[in-house]
Amino acid sequence: MKSTFNLKKSNKSNLSLILFSAYFKEEDRKLVYSTGELINPNEWDKVNKQPNNLNGRTKEAENHRTINTQIKRYSAFFNDTIAKYKLAQREITIAEVRSEFDKEFKKTSGISNKFFQVYDKYVNEKKNDYSDEAVSITTIRRFKYNKKILIELEEKRKKKISFNQINKTFYNEFLKFCIEEKRHSSNTLRRNVGLLKTFLYWSLENNHTYKVDFQKFKAPKAQPTDEIALTQSDIDKVFEFDLSKNIKLERVRDLFILGCSTGLRISNYSKIRKQDIVNDSIQVRDEKNKDKSLSIPLNDYSKYILEKYNFQLPKISTQKFNVYIKDVFKIIGFDTPIKKELKIGKEIIETISPMYERISSHTARRSFITVMKNNKVPDKLIMKITGHKNLEVFNKYYKPNEVDKADAMKTVWKRTNAPLAITK
Repeated sequence: MKSTFNLKKSNKSNLSLILFSAYFKEEDRKLVYSTGELINPNEWDKVNKQPNNLNGRTKEAENHRTINTQIKRYSAFFNDTIAKYKLAQREITIAEVRSEFDKEFKKTSGISNKFFQVYDKYVNEKKNDYSDEAVSITTIRRFKYNKKILIELEEKRKKKISFNQINKTFYNEFLKFCIEEKRHSSNTLRRNVGLLKTFLYWSLENNHTYKVDFQKFKAPKAQPTDEIALTQSDIDKVFEFDLSKNIKLERVRDLFILGCSTGLRISNYSKIRKQDIVNDSIQVRDEKNKDKSLSIPLNDYSKYILEKYNFQLPKISTQKFNVYIKDVFKIIGFDTPIKKELKIGKEIIETISPMYERISSHTARRSFITVMKNNKVPDKLIMKITGHKNLEVFNKYYKPNEVDKADAMKTVWKRTNAPLAITK
C-alpha cells in the first residue's frame, strides 16, 4: 500500500496545499489528507514528490527542509498505522485510517496514540485494581515519578513523546537524561527502566502501540548499595536524647525508634492502632503487599512508644519525616563524615557527607535487621518478623559497620592460649 504527496493546485503561481494520498486497492479508492503545509508549485519536485532545493544554507533551503520534515510525519504515521492494524489483524479501511489521522494530527478526543493520556489511563487502572495483580501505593508513586521524568525529557528535547518514537534512539536519550540531568544511580535507573517497560508491555497488549523495540531495552545491572545502619548503642543514644523542647522532632524521633524496634516500614508503623495489638504483638497487613500478614512481638522500646502516645501515634507524611529525621540526628550530633560511592552509568561518583544527611525512614528497618543479625538471631526468625520471603533481598538490608567487622575478626580469631613469642 503505497503513499505519496501531491499539490492541490499544481499549476497555480501562488501557494498550494500539500496533500498526502494513499491508494486502497480493496476499496478502489484513495485516501487524500491535507498536511496543512503550503509551497509554491515552482518549488515542488514533481518526480520525487517533495520540495526541491533541500540542500544548502539559504533561507529557501531551510524552509524546504522544514516542510519536508513536517510532511514526512504523515507518511511515517501512515506506515506505522498500517503495520499496527496488520499486527492486530484488524480490517484496514480508509475510514479507520482517516480517523487515526484525525486523532494524531487534528488532536481529536481519541486516546490510542496520545502517550501521556495512555500513561494516565494505565496508572488509574492500577490504582483501581483490587485483583491479585494489584500494585502497591509505593509502586503507583514510582510510576507517577517516572511520568514526571518523561515530561522533563520531552521539554528538554523539544519534541513530543509518542509511541512511534519509542526506539533505541529514544531509549539512549532517556538513559542519558536520567544519568546526566537527574544523576540517578544504576539501581534507580534500573527500576525506572523496568517501570517504563512494564507500561509499554501493557500498551502493546491493549493495542495502544504496535512497536516492540522496547523489548530489547536492557536495564543497567543492579549495584550493591552502601546505605548505613545504626548500632544498638546509636539507637539508644537517639532514644535517650532529650527533645522535650522541640515537640515536632520528639515525635519524629519516637516514630523512628518504633521503626528500629519493630523492623516495620514507615507506611506500616505510622498507622498502628490499639486494636492492632493482639496477644502482646503488633498484627497488621503489610501496606506494600496486602497478601502479607505481619506479627511483631512487642519489646521494651516499641511498647514504651505506643503507650507514650496512648496508641494514637503522630501523623506525618513520609516526605516530611525524611526531612525532620535528619534534623533530629544533626541536633544529637551524628555528624561524622561518611563516604558514599554512587555508580552513574559507567562513572563512579564519590561523595562525602555528614552521617545525619544519610538518615531516612528506611534506616530504621535496615538498622533493625542489622542489630538482630549482629545479635546472632537466625535469619528465618528475623524474616518472619519483617515479612521477607526472599533471602537475597533480605540480606541487602544487613549493613555491618567497621566496628562490627573488627569485633567479629577479634572474636573469631582470638587465641585462647598465650600468644606466640616473636623471635628476632
